[in-house]
Amino acid sequence: MNIVVCIKQVPDTTDVKINPETNTLVRDGVASIINPFDMYAIEEALRIKEKVGGTITAITMGPPQAENALREAISLGVDDVILLSDRAFAGSDTWATSYTLAQGIKKLGKFDIILCGKQAIDGDTAQVGPGIAVQLDIPQIMFVKHIREINDTKIIAERMTEEGAEVIESSLPVMVSVVKEINTPRLPSLKGKMRSKKAEVIKWTAADLDVEEDCIGLNGSPTVVNKIFTPPQRSSGVVFEGEPEETVKKLYEAIKPVLGG
Repeated sequence: MNIVVCIKQVPDTTDVKINPETNTLVRDGVASIINPFDMYAIEEALRIKEKVGGTITAITMGPPQAENALREAISLGVDDVILLSDRAFAGSDTWATSYTLAQGIKKLGKFDIILCGKQAIDGDTAQVGPGIAVQLDIPQIMFVKHIREINDTKIIAERMTEEGAEVIESSLPVMVSVVKEINTPRLPSLKGKMRSKKAEVIKWTAADLDVEEDCIGLNGSPTVVNKIFTPPQRSSGVVFEGEPEETVKKLYEAIKPVLGG
C-alpha cells in the first residue's frame, strides 16, 4: 500500500513572529516543530503499514528549514520524504497550499491513502486536507478517530461529529484527516535517529512540478489577509469582596453601563 502523510512545520507556539508588510508568519530562523496533529497522522500511517505492508512517504511544503521536520518523520519510521520548497510558494493560503501539495502528490505517482492531521495549530483552518482531496478528485473522511478496516480496495473509518460519531466506508484512494483520539504517537528509536541523519530529502521546486504560476504563492492565493496581530494580554480583571448582597450590588453597578441601565 502506498501511504502519503502530509505534514507541516509550524512555529513553536511560544515564539510566533509576524511580518507586518505581508501579514504572514515569519518562519525563517524561528524555532519550529512538527504540527502536533500531524504526529497522529504519522503514527497512523505506521500502524497501517504494520498491518497491511507498504511504504510511507511524508511530504511538506515550506522553507529549507522544513527539512528538519521531514528528518524527524524519518526517525519515527517514515520511508521517504519530499520537501516542496521555492520562494514562489511563499505566502500561500490554504487553497494555494492544497493545490501545490496535490501537484506534489501527483508527481509521486500511485497512492492509496493520504493522511493529514485534522488542522495546523498556526492557522487552525482544517482546510488543507479537504483541499488536497478536491484537487485530486478523491473521497475524503474528516476527523477520523478510528480506522476499523483497511485493505487494497476500501477503508472503514469512524469519524467524530458534533453529535457523536459515524462510520463511513470509502473506496481507495482516499484522504483521511485524523484527530488526537486515534492513537498515541511513538517516540523515535535510536536506529531511526541514525537513519534520519543519512537519509536523502528529495527537494522539488515549482519548476519540478506541473503547476500554474497564477495558482501558487501569495499571488495565487484567492484569500487576502487584511491584518494579523497578536491579541493584547488580558487584564487581571476586578475582584469583588464582601458579603454576598454587597458583592451583588457592586457587580451590578459595574455592569450597569453595559446593560444600558
